[in-house]
Amino acid sequence: MDFIADNDLWSSEQRAAATEVLRACGREHADTLRLSFADQHGLLRGKTLTADECASVFRGGCTMTSTLLLKDTSHKTVFPVFMAGGGLGESEFQGAADLIMVPDPTTFRMLPWAPRTAWMLCDLYFRDGRPVPLSTRYQYRQALDRLRRIDADYIAGLEVEFHVFKRIDGDICAEAAGQPGRPPEVALLNTGYQYLTEQRFDQIEPVLEILRRDVEALGLPLRSIEVEFGPSQCEFTFKPGVGMDPADDMVLFRSAVKQICHRHGYHATFMCRPKMPNVISSGWHLHQSLVNRTDGTNLFMPTEEGSHLSPLGMNYLGGLMKHARASAVFSTPTINGYKRYRSYSLAPDRVNWGRDNRGVMLRVLGSPGDPASRIENRIGEPVANPYLYMGSQILAGLNGIELAIDPGPPADSPYETDATLLPKSLREAVAALRDDPFVRDAFGQKFVDYFSDIKMAEVARYEETVTDWEHREYFSDF
Repeated sequence: MDFIADNDLWSSEQRAAATEVLRACGREHADTLRLSFADQHGLLRGKTLTADECASVFRGGCTMTSTLLLKDTSHKTVFPVFMAGGGLGESEFQGAADLIMVPDPTTFRMLPWAPRTAWMLCDLYFRDGRPVPLSTRYQYRQALDRLRRIDADYIAGLEVEFHVFKRIDGDICAEAAGQPGRPPEVALLNTGYQYLTEQRFDQIEPVLEILRRDVEALGLPLRSIEVEFGPSQCEFTFKPGVGMDPADDMVLFRSAVKQICHRHGYHATFMCRPKMPNVISSGWHLHQSLVNRTDGTNLFMPTEEGSHLSPLGMNYLGGLMKHARASAVFSTPTINGYKRYRSYSLAPDRVNWGRDNRGVMLRVLGSPGDPASRIENRIGEPVANPYLYMGSQILAGLNGIELAIDPGPPADSPYETDATLLPKSLREAVAALRDDPFVRDAFGQKFVDYFSDIKMAEVARYEETVTDWEHREYFSDF
């Protein structure tokens, strides 16, 4: 079977890349090939084959269980797949049937930390050659395609905060297994609270150097390595990328960091706010702009003196604000992430914008003649699925351009302005998504229902759990 050719699933660039991948696997003496796709949470899943299977996969793809798209963050399948329609009204998911992973040869890499291991990112298809609409990479591609209507490309630069700890439990005991399992015991690598000091950086530098070496060996566009304010907290920033690249880079970066750290006795986490004394929340700041597809001109760069964005950029900003509450579930998809939205905390708590102001949700950086004019969205948490986070930005921004939405005046005192509040919980964010007809239609009702059901399954598990706080508060006196 020549599934890929019969369904015309590759571009000419991908076909040429596939030929080079086969040569590279031989040249690098690859033993194994990891085929990965980003699931609904932005986690990489997939299969590992012997490298000899590469040519076969380039014809027929590789099957994988459809239930991998139906799991919540505890890895439990949310939908009743053995009912008619798989609980989704989709016959292709019924009975935990297979989908087909089709590798994208342009994403090929040799993994620096795993000897003789090749890696490729995949797209998902039904057996009849149709793309799987629940695939978040597919959803992002649809958003990018909409930009072509205005002859524009999306540019994104990433600032990603995360924590790295030293593991102090060497073995994995049986009690650590489960859905979810018990987290590892860890210790700090530095004490924090001395932002960007060289001394604190040097304390954590040994593991950061390991990460830098392998991240650059992957070809990711690393720009800076910084020690953040919190203990054992750091930030990696990346040069701006175009279209699909920054989203692909983000899922690979997170997976690489966790794998590399684990192999060296560390534990890396992109969880927003770990439950540890004195640990500080982590965020993901997304810098974005649009450029002309023909000549690369920044479409956000203003021309009038005193302006910070072009009229098109201001309308894009207006769209981000109009749909901010509905998009929050994509930028902050966990229960934990909403604990970061607090006043006077360098994190936003309401929908506003400002000129170079780190307290607002949308920080505008631009001036006439500045080709780096852009909008920085400070709402995201580091675990966000980049395809949904970035896709929601594009769709909201385009709606702002189409409707010429005025974002209103900037907020000079961001935590004191009269502005719409961001959702305070994941439950509220899901409700905001369901209540926004534009975002619902842009992603498709079926996808919104599917994603909302997964998120509400997490909310239900959280709300039925008796917390330590409740036990201390009520067990003795009542």
